[in-house]
Amino acid sequence: MSSNSTLREYPVWDRMVRWFHWINVLSVLALIAIGVAIMNSKALGVSTDGKILLKTWHVYVGYVFVINLAIRLFWTFIGNRFSRWSAILPLGRRFKAQKTAYVAGLKEGKPVGIAGHSPLARYMVTVLFLLLSTQAVTGLVLAGTDVYMPPFGDSFKAWIADSPESEALIKPYSKEGVNEASYQQMRDLRSPYKEVHEIVFWILVAAIILHLLGVIYSELRERNGLVSAMFTGKKVFKDKPVDWDDESR
Repeated sequence: MSSNSTLREYPVWDRMVRWFHWINVLSVLALIAIGVAIMNSKALGVSTDGKILLKTWHVYVGYVFVINLAIRLFWTFIGNRFSRWSAILPLGRRFKAQKTAYVAGLKEGKPVGIAGHSPLARYMVTVLFLLLSTQAVTGLVLAGTDVYMPPFGDSFKAWIADSPESEALIKPYSKEGVNEASYQQMRDLRSPYKEVHEIVFWILVAAIILHLLGVIYSELRERNGLVSAMFTGKKVFKDKPVDWDDESR
C-alpha cells in the first residue's frame, strides 16, 4: 500500500482568509513597486505630474490594501478557529503546548503536524500584521498631506488654506491658495509619519523575504501542502495534527 494512502485532508483556511492572502499579496507587491518608483523618481527622470500620478495610484492601491486588511482584522473575531487571534498570537496555553511539541519534534528530527500556524509562523504573522497595520495608518495620513486624498485630505486642505474660499484652489505640489506658515506646520506634522512609513517599508520587505523562506523551508521539510492550502484551504497529514480536535471541525 502506498504511504500516500494514509494521508488525510484537514480543512484549515476558510475562504475569507484565502481571499485576504492573495489580495494582500497583489496589493503589497503593487505598493512596493510604485513606492520604489516614487523614492527613485529623480533618478528615473519622473516629472512633477508623473510623481503626482504615481502617488495617486499608490493611494488607490493603498485603499484596496487597507480595506482588505481591515476585513481580515475583523475576521480574527468571527472566522473559524484557525483564523482567530487565539491561533495567531504567540500567547496562551494552546500556543505553549504547540511550541513544546514543535521544539521536541525539531530536536528529534520528526516534524510535528500543526494544522494552523506553527509557533514560528505565529511570531511571523504577528509581526506582519503589526507592520501592515503601521503602513496602513501612516499611509492614509500621507495620502492626505501629499495628494490631499481621503480620508484626511480635506482636513489638511482646510488647515493650510489662506481662507475658506481658497481651499478649492489647493492642488498637489502647488502653493496656490496655501498659507505658508500653516503649510510648514502641516509638513512638520507629516514628517514623522513619512519617516516611519519609509523605515517600515524596508522592514516589511525584509519580513516578506523571511516569510517566503520560511514557507519554502516548511513545505520542503513537512510536505503538508502549506502552499496549496492557500488555494484549497486544506492541508494533508499522515497523523492527526497536534492542534486538531473536535473544536477545529
